[in-house]
Amino acid sequence: MAKKIAIIGYGKMGHMIEAIALERGHEIVCRIDKTPSGSLLEGERMVYSPEEGFDSEAFRSADVAIEFTTPATAEENIRKAWAQGVPVVSGSTGWKPEQFTIHNAQCTIKQDGSKIIIRNEEGKVMLVWSSNYSVGVNIFFDINKRLAEEMASQPQYTPSITETHHIHKLDKPSGTAKTLAEQIGRELPITSIREGEVPGTHEVKWDSEEDTIIITHIAKGRRGFALGAVLAAEAIHNSQCTMHN
Repeated sequence: MAKKIAIIGYGKMGHMIEAIALERGHEIVCRIDKTPSGSLLEGERMVYSPEEGFDSEAFRSADVAIEFTTPATAEENIRKAWAQGVPVVSGSTGWKPEQFTIHNAQCTIKQDGSKIIIRNEEGKVMLVWSSNYSVGVNIFFDINKRLAEEMASQPQYTPSITETHHIHKLDKPSGTAKTLAEQIGRELPITSIREGEVPGTHEVKWDSEEDTIIITHIAKGRRGFALGAVLAAEAIHNSQCTMHN
């Protein structure tokens, strides 16, 4: 079933999300991004400013919003979407989505692997947040967790993480690196590198005097992240439809 999707954050990731959503038969009903003043036309596409976009009829018509912005704006964006009754898939890292339980006691929060899912008092999913929506990265998370379990009985190995991203990424270390470290469950160094237009590389190293074990995930572009976010938006909408049937 086609979904009506709003995009919050219409940069490179937002454009990629739009392309994939359209490929999968969905409709983009609203695009919100920082603009100097008011809304503007990008070709034939209307892009709203945050001030106008969240209060628009176009945004209220959305089944779900997909949000990729910054650590400083993510929480406010999600709250504005919630005020219009629109659930959100968020991939903004560098902030703590768990804090919603402090501000809204009616919410229930659940950790599901690398994802955090927040439901309202009626049980409706209102937020799905993940440090990384890539299918490959989530398989990488599973491998990392299993390796960490095996290493629990091998104290001669010392873990470390190195992550490399493009120079525009604001949070350091990355949300993915933090998730990898949390899975390992001990203090370890995280090296963050920002260079060029690297989409994202994560390396987990276990080093000993005898040998070294390294697992690595290398993203080839943004498409994998965007596809995962659209799949999450589809899952949210399908779960709401099932709940009301």
